Order: sequence, then C-alpha cells, then structure tokens
Amino acid sequence: MALVHDLTESRTGDVHHLSRQYVKRNEKLAVDDIFTQTVHYREMISLYEEYEERKTIEAKIVKDADNLDIQLELREQAARGHSVGTIWNASRDKAVYRKLFTQSAKILWRKIARANPHDWHDKSPRNRFKGGDWKV
Repeated sequence: MALVHDLTESRTGDVHHLSRQYVKRNEKLAVDDIFTQTVHYREMISLYEEYEERKTIEAKIVKDADNLDIQLELREQAARGHSVGTIWNASRDKAVYRKLFTQSAKILWRKIARANPHDWHDKSPRNRFKGGDWKV
C-alpha cells in the first residue's frame, strides 16, 4: 500500500496545493491504466482503494507517513533558511495535525517540529571536527 499510494502521481503529476484549486486529477483512471493487463491488477487496485477509503489501520498508517514526510521536508527547508517551512507551520498544525490517525504520528509530528535536521552530523563523533580531518 505504501508503494501504491502515490503511484498515480507518475501519471497525474504531484499537483501543487494552489493548482489543486483549479485542476481536477483523475487518479482512479491513472491507477487503472497503470495496472491494466498486469498480473497484479486486482491486488493493486484493491490496495489503492483501501488506502483511499482510510478505514483500515494500514491505510491510516500510510496516510500518516505521507503527512509526516511533508512535515520533515518542510522542517528541512526551514533549517536551510527557506521561509516556506516556517510560514506553513501554524496552518499545518491546525489543518493537518488534527487529521493524523495514530498517536505515534502525533508524537512524531511534535518531535519533528523541535528537531534540528543537522544534529545527525553536528553531534556525530565522526564529523570533521570530532573525528575527521579538522580534528584539533
């Protein structure tokens, strides 16, 4: 399901949030065309429909992961000095956080907001200052 959930974007494109107000995507046609005449047709269509319905725990987890992926990307953009990650924080907290299905996703959302994407390197004992060619 995680592999199928965004597959339609290979046909429809990943439509920008503003463009979605003006463009109608036909994802059902896209997923049908992708898997027509394949041995996986029924299974993949079933997984895609299950994801879209958001009734199973698997579908909810995949949707949460999709939203967390965007949140991570925005956090990285903010850490690089791009304002879009910062500008959207309050709006996404109001609109998206409340739509998360799992408690785990809600916990991760808050941790992402406080995380520094550069910590993995800055605090590593193997970075250039602590273990590399700049070690004093």
